[in-house]
Amino acid sequence: MRLILIRHPQPQAQPGMCYGSTDLPAMPGEAERALAALHSSAILPEAAPLYSSPLQRCAALASLLGRPIFDARLRELHFGSWEMHHWDTIPRHDIDAWAADMAHYRPGGGESATEAAQRVLAFRTELLQQPHGDAIIVCHAGTIRLLSAYEPGISAQETALRAARAAHRIGYGEAVIVEAVR
Repeated sequence: MRLILIRHPQPQAQPGMCYGSTDLPAMPGEAERALAALHSSAILPEAAPLYSSPLQRCAALASLLGRPIFDARLRELHFGSWEMHHWDTIPRHDIDAWAADMAHYRPGGGESATEAAQRVLAFRTELLQQPHGDAIIVCHAGTIRLLSAYEPGISAQETALRAARAAHRIGYGEAVIVEAVR
């Protein structure tokens, strides 16, 4: 199954802000801009099911694309008390602790990368049981990185570590295509 993973439009957040699973709307006009870019790229298959994180910044674009099925397992990592704080205000020792244990550390007391991988991979497993050839998924950079990092036979922990090691170069409204093996 081919997964067309689309990152949400730019959210209404200050640059450098840790917003994770905070439910922020997209910047005005950004969902429409992303929609136009996606249509001009001609990568969206017709009649493919459309899934989306329920967070506003994803839902805005997904609703323009069609009739999305919202699934909370597609939301971004929850950063606990770090949410809505500038990254440069988070104590360095906390960032270092996270870097030292990417798989299990719970940033801000929120969710570990392994916990996020478990829920995202549960969605993937359920999706691959459907008879579709393609699926469109509007979600977050972290979710895209997890879905891209997974390979059959590896654990959620290893998926989380692979995703953490991957360079983050996914633009707002950008699509990434992943061939998902059933």
